[in-house]
Amino acid sequence: MKKSYLVLVLAATIAVGALTGMSAAEAKVLHYTAMLSGKNAVPPNDSKGSGEIKVRVNTKTMMLHWHGTYKGLTGPQTMAHFHGPAKAGTAAGVLVPAMAPSSPFKGKAKITAAVAKDIADGMVYYNVHTAAHPGGEISGWLKPAM
Repeated sequence: MKKSYLVLVLAATIAVGALTGMSAAEAKVLHYTAMLSGKNAVPPNDSKGSGEIKVRVNTKTMMLHWHGTYKGLTGPQTMAHFHGPAKAGTAAGVLVPAMAPSSPFKGKAKITAAVAKDIADGMVYYNVHTAAHPGGEISGWLKPAM
């Protein structure tokens, strides 16, 4: 039983490496950030809202952790998500629900290797929705943190 479990863990690690381009020895925590604004929403809007989200991805455990802040929204957030995969300026479906009922906010979720790769490839954005902007009031594309 122990041997078959180890084989399964090894196979999963190899699969993650294949999708993310990393070997098991290279598995690590990657950091990303996004500035949230109406001009970054798809489509862009004139919201005075702004914010920031910081994200970390553990490529070994495939856990996504985030924390952020926002201010100046037209009203309470109704939904918030990570969307992708898509190129900057293009709308995409929900990848990970990530509610932000108040600021500051934080959360975590288990993700797939494919989602981790989409984040690493710059194909994921965070979007905060409000009643006035049901498609998204403020958004930002995740980029590697400096």
